[in-house]
Amino acid sequence: MSAATETIRILTTGGTIDKIYFDAKSTYHVGPPQVSEILAAVGVQAPYVVESVFSKDSLEIDDGDRALIRERVEAAGERRILITHGTDTMVKTGQALSDMPGKTVVLVGSLSPSRFKGSDAEFNVGFAFAAVQVLPPGVYIAMNGHVFDIGNVRKNVEENRFEHDYD
Repeated sequence: MSAATETIRILTTGGTIDKIYFDAKSTYHVGPPQVSEILAAVGVQAPYVVESVFSKDSLEIDDGDRALIRERVEAAGERRILITHGTDTMVKTGQALSDMPGKTVVLVGSLSPSRFKGSDAEFNVGFAFAAVQVLPPGVYIAMNGHVFDIGNVRKNVEENRFEHDYD
């Protein structure tokens, strides 16, 4: 089966992409996963299944949660895994998966909720969905038109973007 026809397993964990704000970005909760709606809206035709692992702000994700994500990736029959995740601790979760043999794992999120007009969520999810189909086995972050190897990425909090980490 070619990568283009393989089923993609999408694991959802919450994060900004799924947030619902109640007033001027001060009170929120993490709502239901939005990835299926995003993929339907952009007309994705490739096969995929969505599995919700949990719904948390990424600052609340701990090592036990990362172990659960790892278990779900290992248990998946699919070789290509897309994980929606909050951006604040995405790199840490990716590093916890970095020695995953035989799987292509791409983590993706957004810098504003998918429900907001002008959100980067649709582009990021579509871009990551394409990336997971063509990348070789390994762990990656796909954000804002860039693919980063998990061993060479950091979030620049001041600039609110991901960039290569050459340190």
